[in-house]
Amino acid sequence: MTESVLPDMSPEGGDPVPTAPGGRRRASKRRSGCLPILLVVVLFCAIVAWFARGAIADVKDLLAGPEDYSGPGSGEVILVIDPGQSVRSMGDELEKLGVVASADAFVDAAADNDRSTGIQAGTYLLKKKMKSSDVVDILVDPSKMARETVTVPEGKRTDDIVKLLAKNTEFSARQYRKVLADPAALGLPESAGGNPEGYLFPATYVITPVDTPQTILAAMVEKWKTTAAGLDLDAQAQKIGLTAHEVLTVASILEFEASRTQDYPKVARAIYNRLDDGMRLQSDATVAYANGLSGEVWTTSEQRQIDSPYNTYANEGLPPGPIGNPGEETMNAALHPADGPWLFWVVVNLKTGETVFSTTLAEHNAATERLREYCRTSDAC
Repeated sequence: MTESVLPDMSPEGGDPVPTAPGGRRRASKRRSGCLPILLVVVLFCAIVAWFARGAIADVKDLLAGPEDYSGPGSGEVILVIDPGQSVRSMGDELEKLGVVASADAFVDAAADNDRSTGIQAGTYLLKKKMKSSDVVDILVDPSKMARETVTVPEGKRTDDIVKLLAKNTEFSARQYRKVLADPAALGLPESAGGNPEGYLFPATYVITPVDTPQTILAAMVEKWKTTAAGLDLDAQAQKIGLTAHEVLTVASILEFEASRTQDYPKVARAIYNRLDDGMRLQSDATVAYANGLSGEVWTTSEQRQIDSPYNTYANEGLPPGPIGNPGEETMNAALHPADGPWLFWVVVNLKTGETVFSTTLAEHNAATERLREYCRTSDAC
């Protein structure tokens, strides 16, 4: 009996392929080469997609144009354009001031406006976050260019403001006083009781060719309203048991009774402590107002005898209204007084504004003597 031999079935004549039991061949094991290629393809597609997304975003940005605000803006910004200043330079300055979102948007808006070559050097009143085309519309309008600017300092009394405006504008004091006599034309809040004292907010105002005494004074009242809203005046006043008008009255006293920002809240506390203890305020500033003195806080014994509701030496409580037009710092201090037991205060150095706060009359008298000694050798008194 001879032995049977299977034919050579191996690839390319190699060794015979072993068979599994029962005569079936076992498939040969091969390591697949597809997975690395698939990973490379996926990675390549991801990179292409990433670059494509960036390119699409760039195209969108290109089509959308430079960043620009939608307007109309808020607040106040004063822009001064110099003679010969380029549009690009204006745009850079406007962007820096926060008026426009980008200088490029302003340059493009100017290029789209046929009158942009007529922008004149001068001062303009703008707002923050304005649409660029709106800014250009203002700059090309000669009637919007400021005739001058007027700065009203904090604490100025209404009579002094009238004199300041008359000096720096083409209108007379009589024209301003005529407007002040008509509270409705000013837009005064009801709490003012028709008296503008305290409600003409101190700031720098741009006077344009179209302005009148009415628009100038109304702008000051509007500025006060904006500031009061920002301080949440009504609600914050209620928290300390006062009306907004009373807070404004205290703030106006602070403008004269303290000369340093850090002392405003402490003087406010001393005022409230005196009122809470049933003491008379005895503020020389209010007596000076009653006597028609401008910017004075020193009063004589005779002046303190005046019969006036503003005489806090003779009357209890706060005077009936503000004695000047306070700024935002003193308004904020009147709303947020410091914590302390003080009942007295006196400035002992008129040049530095150093103020001594006391809780007893003896301490206050000693501090007052320091002031007298200071005045013997200082020309500030």
